[in-house]
Amino acid sequence: MSSTTVVIGSRVGLHARPASVFAHAVAQCGISVMLTDASGTTINAGSILSVLAMGIGYQDVITLSSDDEGAESVLAPLAELLARELDSA
Repeated sequence: MSSTTVVIGSRVGLHARPASVFAHAVAQCGISVMLTDASGTTINAGSILSVLAMGIGYQDVITLSSDDEGAESVLAPLAELLARELDSA
């Protein structure tokens, strides 16, 4: 299993636009990605409804993981995406 930890960079957390941008990027990557919050709750990161339901806020620490082949090359760019501001218009 490959995993990476990231601090959420969007000031609104993973709400609305940032959650949509992230879930879309996960869906496009071609592998199964899981997201785990600090409490240990794990969800399918490609599901926008699941991501929204997590209530992940600004500066929260989350872990992205995958058992799929090639995960290392996918998780790093997804982590970079989450580390920056995604709510700018």
